[in-house]
Amino acid sequence: MNLIVSLLYGTGMRLLDCLRLRVKDVEFEHGEVTVREGMGGKGRVTMLPRSVAQGLKTHLEVVKAAGYAGIVKPVSPHTLRHSFATHLLEGGYDIRTVQGLLGHADVSTTMIYTHVLNKGGRGVDSPLDR
Repeated sequence: MNLIVSLLYGTGMRLLDCLRLRVKDVEFEHGEVTVREGMGGKGRVTMLPRSVAQGLKTHLEVVKAAGYAGIVKPVSPHTLRHSFATHLLEGGYDIRTVQGLLGHADVSTTMIYTHVLNKGGRGVDSPLDR
């Protein structure tokens, strides 16, 4: 129960948003939570408080040990290409260099990967962590 209360306050989610949360909606590495189909059918990204992350990881380990080991995030070979591009951009490489490495004829295709530069919930500290 403490984990749910911490998530509600620390992320600003509604109760139903929190109860519908799926493993694939939590990005520990980026410190963010994706809320899908929130109020009014809208989705959004919010921060994952650092102080909640370890408790959530522990909860997922307990669930996995209880026989739900099939809970994984969907991954495809294209995920690796996407990670390649986003990590280069996060590392400060310019968009034209990444464009060339990906073999894109038009830079607008490469611009799709610049969403990582918009920190979204990652640019804000949760009040729970203060």
